[in-house]
Amino acid sequence: MTDKTIYFTRHAQAAHNVADDYTIPDAPLTQLGREQSSRLNPLTEETIQKTAELLVSSPLRRPMQTMLEGYPNLVKRLESEGKPPILLTIAQEVNGHPCDTGSEPDNLISDPEFKGLDFKDVHPGWTNKKGIYDPVNAAERARQCREWIRNRPEKEIVFVAHGDILRWITDGYNSAKYWGNAEVRTYTFKSNDGEDALVVPKEGGLHYEVGDKGPTSSSHVFQK
Repeated sequence: MTDKTIYFTRHAQAAHNVADDYTIPDAPLTQLGREQSSRLNPLTEETIQKTAELLVSSPLRRPMQTMLEGYPNLVKRLESEGKPPILLTIAQEVNGHPCDTGSEPDNLISDPEFKGLDFKDVHPGWTNKKGIYDPVNAAERARQCREWIRNRPEKEIVFVAHGDILRWITDGYNSAKYWGNAEVRTYTFKSNDGEDALVVPKEGGLHYEVGDKGPTSSSHVFQK
């Protein structure tokens, strides 16, 4: 075990979750999803939001919206310290459906909802689902996410992403472990070295559940 703490957070309900419609481009939160995110705020305002040192999100709209509405005090505090939330392209969702494909940088940067976020890693073409972003490379991309987190100097990190990529990150494969909408689970690293940078649940770590354990676009191919 290590002294690093990661608060993995799944996004709240998004438009594609309602009727399993995976054709919705870069699916945003529904009104219920925004309410779920808002309910996350009072649950974490005296814990995570007071102690976390870094906030990271997938650059798709739904995790960014969940982050902004679920952790507003943390966003404000870190921005005041010169550490705006980081958008990490390797944290994007796994599959190539329109709902799991992000928007081009200019569209996101010009959106006032996302003003002040750190878009340095969001480059043109990050939506192409090729190379490291190809679904067949999910295991390696998840490993890179873990390694990126482990290499950060911060001890407490909030990482907001999607159900499928979170399964790959935490379990190492497309497991049948459901993540609820706006659910938070606490992990740490198994060790300070090792090329796989494996994470394990942190004993006594915080756990918050807000929404239902809805499906993801890989639910039908879960590996047991």
